[in-house]
Amino acid sequence: MAKPTQAPMHEQVDERLYCDYARLVRLQAQAEAFSLLPHLKAGSVLSGRHNSLFRGRGLNFEELRHYQLGDDIRNLDWKVTMRTGKPHVRSYTEEKDRNVIILVDQRSSMFFASKDTMKSVVAAEVASMCGWRVLKDGDRVGYVIATPERVFSSKPQRSQNDLLAQLKRLVHANQSLNVRSSDSNDVSFYHQIQLLKRMKLRQSTIILISDWHDCQEEQLEQLKQLQRHNDLLAVQVRDPMEQALPPELIDSQWVVGDGQFQMNLNNSAKLDTASEHLQQRAQQSKESLTQLMAIKKLPFIELSTQGNHIESFQQRVGGR
Repeated sequence: MAKPTQAPMHEQVDERLYCDYARLVRLQAQAEAFSLLPHLKAGSVLSGRHNSLFRGRGLNFEELRHYQLGDDIRNLDWKVTMRTGKPHVRSYTEEKDRNVIILVDQRSSMFFASKDTMKSVVAAEVASMCGWRVLKDGDRVGYVIATPERVFSSKPQRSQNDLLAQLKRLVHANQSLNVRSSDSNDVSFYHQIQLLKRMKLRQSTIILISDWHDCQEEQLEQLKQLQRHNDLLAVQVRDPMEQALPPELIDSQWVVGDGQFQMNLNNSAKLDTASEHLQQRAQQSKESLTQLMAIKKLPFIELSTQGNHIESFQQRVGGR
């Protein structure tokens, strides 16, 4: 797929190349087709703890008070009871909502596709659909948007107006991408994880949508730490050409590089070498993310640029 030289910010866009704000709003209708809450059907591909993708709403400690007739004896606080000589119980209130953070990658590496839809568009549309689902469940949603220049973050809110404002920011970031985009040193995956750590998240859901191209072992260990007190879902957006190169590229005289070295694909041996390197890198990334998700029995979700990302995501998270 050819890459445009600049984003059409003020005209109708090709939705395969750039995400469209109106479409992101319309995706709220698609949010009805899946769930991120514990009422998933048993037998779903995500049936795990409590037959749920993520943890359910929990209980918040409210007060310690004297035992009253009819109180559940399982809530007795034995330490206080023994110290005071009078029975005391702990009372709890149900959590009314949870915080969901959606990290969506809109850096330069996401501006690529050899098939139907840019990786950046896939990530933006899935991030939008998740946001609408969270609001429909009565929870709070916030976004972390990584652009080539900086990483934006918003406080989780249960507000449609705030969601619309975040979607506008996401569209602006998406439509600002072009072939000349290059990332600053302050937007690496390392910096994104550091931002999440500074948010001091607990009992939250974190959805990370990226190609994960610069995720190192150090960041995986930090994500495991975040997983101790939160639910984390890894979504990887990948293009088929990032896993294997088609044979016809030999006739096209392509030159590929990794930012440091280049190779002219002018014969089958060089093509095979490049494809083998891509396959090894893709497999290693998949294995690492699968192991990360297995800690809490969640799936590793892989989406393609072939244009079926909406249906594929819905199915992977227990579509109804």
